[in-house]
Amino acid sequence: MLTQLRRDHANMARMLHVLQLKQKTLSTGERPNFQLVREVVDYILDYMEGFTLPLERICTEQLQQKAPESGDVTEQLAKDYRGLRARLKRLSGDIDMILMDAVVPMDRFSDDLKAYLESHRAYLRDERELLFPLIQQHFDEQELQHLGELLPEGAAAELERLQEAYPELYAELREAPVQVI
Repeated sequence: MLTQLRRDHANMARMLHVLQLKQKTLSTGERPNFQLVREVVDYILDYMEGFTLPLERICTEQLQQKAPESGDVTEQLAKDYRGLRARLKRLSGDIDMILMDAVVPMDRFSDDLKAYLESHRAYLRDERELLFPLIQQHFDEQELQHLGELLPEGAAAELERLQEAYPELYAELREAPVQVI
């Protein structure tokens, strides 16, 4: 389970790197491939809903039962996560407008994208520094395996579906370096 969470962080870091490259292109006044930006944003939203959200919900529920003092950390992370999702949904709406050739101020979009990237990286760092140690401290291997079994059955299938649905994104991700956030 913890290995899966770390793998998810590495994959998300790659996606954020791809978005960062597109944001840098925007900040120089050039127009990035907005269809690819759309794929990345859609992928992250789908991944959050179909895999990350259930995984983290199960982990935090079980953690709060075992270590009630973890409530402040898990509540803050949940609040931050909701904020991330709201930012990403706003970006998604802006991308829709851009792809329909509506007028969207590119400097504002670039700033919003940059702020989202910074927030998401901070969230991943907080998870790694605050949540992961709690999970490691309060669960043994058998308990972690049991938590993995509590995940919705479709989570693994969802990952495969997402890989097939976003081929251009996966081509770009293969070239993206893994960054430690």
